[in-house]
Amino acid sequence: MSDTDTRYMSLALSLGRRGQGNVWPNPAVGCVIVRDGRIVGRGWTRPGGRPHAETEALAQAGELAAGATAYVTLEPCAHHGETPPCAQALIDARVARVVAPLQDSDARVSGQGFEMLRQAGIRVETGVLSDRAARDHAGFFLKTEQGRPFVTLKLASSFDGRIATATGHSQWITGPEARRIVHALRARHDAVLVGAGTARADDPSLTVRDIGVTRQPVRVVASRHLDLPLMSQLARTANDVPVWLCHGSSADSERIRAWEGLGATLIPCAVKGIQIDAADMLQQLGQAGLTRVFCEGGGALASTLLAEDLVDELVVFTAGLAIGAEGLPAIGALGLNRLNEAPRFDLVETRGVGDDVMHRWRRGTSV
Repeated sequence: MSDTDTRYMSLALSLGRRGQGNVWPNPAVGCVIVRDGRIVGRGWTRPGGRPHAETEALAQAGELAAGATAYVTLEPCAHHGETPPCAQALIDARVARVVAPLQDSDARVSGQGFEMLRQAGIRVETGVLSDRAARDHAGFFLKTEQGRPFVTLKLASSFDGRIATATGHSQWITGPEARRIVHALRARHDAVLVGAGTARADDPSLTVRDIGVTRQPVRVVASRHLDLPLMSQLARTANDVPVWLCHGSSADSERIRAWEGLGATLIPCAVKGIQIDAADMLQQLGQAGLTRVFCEGGGALASTLLAEDLVDELVVFTAGLAIGAEGLPAIGALGLNRLNEAPRFDLVETRGVGDDVMHRWRRGTSV
């Protein structure tokens, strides 16, 4: 792996991340085309998943793509879908070399794109920044291989781990800088997920605001009984920004019809105990095409996801105030008796955000 290959692949990955939250069910791919040490084309998967990154970069490069190296953040597709295969587009453009970090896990591609390129006489090299690419494409791989999306759990709490006072007052624990980052995180996910308790208590809009975003994430609420107010912000805006409601079989049929009439999508899910079965819910969301879900609580949903090992990344904002034991905990009961039973995460990042502190954690491997 040369320094040059690493530099151009790093650029391609940064371009690909621009598509996160906008391209589902497709992967967010980036592509950079280089000829004689000069970038002649660049692209990333566009909103809705089309055009693909390679098509965008090749269109920009034009005739200069001949003899060039294409840096692509995932194996070029080899199947005919809504558009012809990107592998064929690279062959037709007569590129000399393709560098990609990873093979696609989609059975329709899975090595076939690389084989098409090699059969056409194009040099193929893999493994460049594969760890970074695997993180960027984790949601797409999880959906393809396990049927569920990548889950980021966000918590914003006092330094004693409370998200509201005993009366439910919670706005605002963290400052405006932290809330702005939350909006940016929402924008990089396909959907924002909350539990029914949060939807009732906070009447949230769950939209991305004040950062120039036009394409909004899907708003998902997990509500076993569908006991959600029909005059809420979600209800009033369901025709403008998608609202998906995950409910159990006990949900009232009249409420189902009412929400459908408002424009919401109803998703029946299995029930586990007294709650929606979180694993089944994520399978249903994966089947609907979601690859990245941003969960904003509340405590009961957070504890369920953690207890069932369904959280892939944890983003925690801690504010410099104390609420006390009577306040509402950020995470509900987990029923643990020993520390070695606790969900464990590895610290990735710590930084100050205004008057708050942000910690970012990934699914743990240490003990």
